[in-house]
Amino acid sequence: MKSLRYHEVRAYEDREIVVREGEESREMFVIRDGQVEIYKQHEGREMRLALLTRGSFFGEMSLLEGLPRSASARSVGNSRLVVLRPGSLLILIRRDPTFAFELLQQMSSRIRYLNERVVNGAGNGVEALGRSPLLTTTLAEYAPPPPPGQGAS
Repeated sequence: MKSLRYHEVRAYEDREIVVREGEESREMFVIRDGQVEIYKQHEGREMRLALLTRGSFFGEMSLLEGLPRSASARSVGNSRLVVLRPGSLLILIRRDPTFAFELLQQMSSRIRYLNERVVNGAGNGVEALGRSPLLTTTLAEYAPPPPPGQGAS
């Protein structure tokens, strides 16, 4: 992602918090060097959602939706992160449409991964998601229709 070289870069030390769940900030980060752990507090425990490496991004949900952070992020080892704000993201996409395509590819990959975890009932609290009314409704919407002659019961 050559087009990122002119944006603000912040350095973080090992275990330094980048963003906290619930914070109201609108920055997105792209990992230039190092690793970042994305985690969430659940029933008094930390639950790791992802370990991201060079070229990965996070914080896009708060930037795009303007909502508080849905998870926390901290540096694993020393890291350097490129900071993108709403205006700079639009400029970047205009100057480098391939950046937008790379963002969409990563987001699509994340959705695919989460879909597989929900369907397979993999650990880390996914079982609890399977019992949520929202997820149950969503899964029902995507369920295949019953075979002809076998109505829903």
